[in-house]
Amino acid sequence: METGEQSVRRLADAVSLGVLARWVPRDEIDTAVAVTGKRAKRSDGKLPPHVMVYFTMAMALFADDDYEEVLARLTDTLASWPDCWDSPWETPGSGGITQARQRLGSEPLRELFTQVAVPVADMLTPGAFLGPWRLVAIDGMEWDVPDSKENAEVFGYAGSGDKRSAFPKVRMVALSECGSHAFFAAAIGGAGTGKGSGEQSLARTLWGELDEDMLLIGDRGFYSFPDWHEAAATGAQLLWRVKADLRLEVLEMLPDGSYTSVLVHPDIQGRRREALVAAARAGDDLDPEEAALIRVVEYTIPNRGPGADGELVCLITTILDLREGPAATLAEIYHQRWEHETGNDQLKTHLRGPGRVLRSRKPDLVLAELYGYLLTHYALSALICEAATEAQIDPDRVKFTRTVRKVRSRADGAADFSP
Repeated sequence: METGEQSVRRLADAVSLGVLARWVPRDEIDTAVAVTGKRAKRSDGKLPPHVMVYFTMAMALFADDDYEEVLARLTDTLASWPDCWDSPWETPGSGGITQARQRLGSEPLRELFTQVAVPVADMLTPGAFLGPWRLVAIDGMEWDVPDSKENAEVFGYAGSGDKRSAFPKVRMVALSECGSHAFFAAAIGGAGTGKGSGEQSLARTLWGELDEDMLLIGDRGFYSFPDWHEAAATGAQLLWRVKADLRLEVLEMLPDGSYTSVLVHPDIQGRRREALVAAARAGDDLDPEEAALIRVVEYTIPNRGPGADGELVCLITTILDLREGPAATLAEIYHQRWEHETGNDQLKTHLRGPGRVLRSRKPDLVLAELYGYLLTHYALSALICEAATEAQIDPDRVKFTRTVRKVRSRADGAADFSP
């Protein structure tokens, strides 16, 4: 059996765009293109839809390069594909590439991400499961986009007045697998202050992506009673931090220091609320539209700096049986949420580059560019997770930056993609 170091070395030597294409295969691209009605037309010429999908992924790998340079890196590969263009082939200019991007649009890339992006860790992947439940997390991030009139109108700016952001911003809320850092669902919208632009609004479009085998970890910015109800109704287990001032009556203290409590819809007050709490304490059935039985884990974090020592962390969970998740274990598991932050950093720092503005000046192309980033990051994360699992090491031990560097350095080979 390979050692961890041998597996990491094998991964670094083998990785190429062809390996990435294994996770985003041509047949899936063709299906997404067909479903969205973007089949190739005669005017597509040398840059048909499937070529432009891989080009968009390559844009995420080569954020420093202009369009012609990105395409030039793929020329040998693309020229070897049948039915891509007539020979002899000449690299289109930036105008032709932009037109091809516009013809493709964002819909095929969004559909493709929906098709191919699934959790990739298995039960042997270190740090990926708690018992039968796959650890997943939800969080948001923002991206700067070019300050064009169209982007400003659609996405808006963060803040206002003197505190308004320098560029329009796109907000993305995503679900990721903690063990692999792979994003498997995402919602994208403007970062302005209008209705529906907040993280909670985007998050509630993702609850349908949860499965019964998942344990969703979320921070206190995502909690509301309706969102808790909708997410729990999927059958997934939940472990969310809530604000310390949320009203949580103690129903029963448990041996591990946690306690059972009840969430009550905030619109229900007075005697009706008291009746629901009493029913929960008696073990009666509750209308899930009105109340939900939960378990609460509270602990403090010492040494957080001046004025922050002893910060109270309040977690609520659907895992009622402490044997399935002791309080100390759930407190430790909650901090797996930071694995999502690692994924965010991989996307925004190691792929895009720190502080870099996306290159698309039209909103639909912004969306396409973002799905290109998501697809490329997914392929890299899946590849790393597979190699690490085979070596019986945590995927965190495989350096994402090293993998990206190897992909970039090996992107010119004629066998990189399968047609």
